[in-house]
Amino acid sequence: METSTRSALEQRNGRQSFFDGGLFQLIGWSLLGLIATVLSFGLLYPWSLCRLFGWRINHTVIDGRRLHFSGSAAGLFGNWIKWWALTIITFGIYGFWVRIKLEDWKAKHTHFVS
Repeated sequence: METSTRSALEQRNGRQSFFDGGLFQLIGWSLLGLIATVLSFGLLYPWSLCRLFGWRINHTVIDGRRLHFSGSAAGLFGNWIKWWALTIITFGIYGFWVRIKLEDWKAKHTHFVS
């Protein structure tokens, strides 16, 4: 069983940890996210973040195991509203934690592909 597991591990240039996304994909997702965010007056920003998170995470391999991002824009949108409401209520103080909360949400929805 150990041999079959070991042979299924991904490698690139002899390395088991790597990123295989391309520059044009990054530019495309970034521009699409920017356009969607601007045209929607910011309402599609969680969608844009999810697309970029998914692209980065889905193109990452750690120790031969590919990562998968399972987060959705709808799931992030509810949290996003809550975090911004708390930021407004606390006169901006909670804003220091928003980035940490976002990283925690991203980690919660990141898994290894079986």
